[in-house]
Amino acid sequence: MTNKTGIASLSLLAVLIFAAPASADTLLIDRTGQLNQAAVPVRGASMAQVQARYGEPTQRLDPRGGQKSQWPTINRWSYPQFTVYFERDRVIDVVANQAMSTEIGPKPAIR
Repeated sequence: MTNKTGIASLSLLAVLIFAAPASADTLLIDRTGQLNQAAVPVRGASMAQVQARYGEPTQRLDPRGGQKSQWPTINRWSYPQFTVYFERDRVIDVVANQAMSTEIGPKPAIR
């Protein structure tokens, strides 16, 4: 193989790699950036405020923690688009739920 054919082969290979259609899994994190922050509870809101604004959750998951005073009880409420995490009675985080089974994201909550 001469130097010219080697360079031409590498160039052709590079073109084919970059021209190939991109096929990738949909990541939950991609959609999370698009989640309207006004449409989810804010950190520090109380359980009563969340329920007044978003209604009754579709599911209240079993609380976790609370075995020691250093480990506060974490409550989780599931809504169709997101899950709200409470430390005692205040929002500490909101996590987007998977929209479809092909989306890669967090595993379902432990019940």
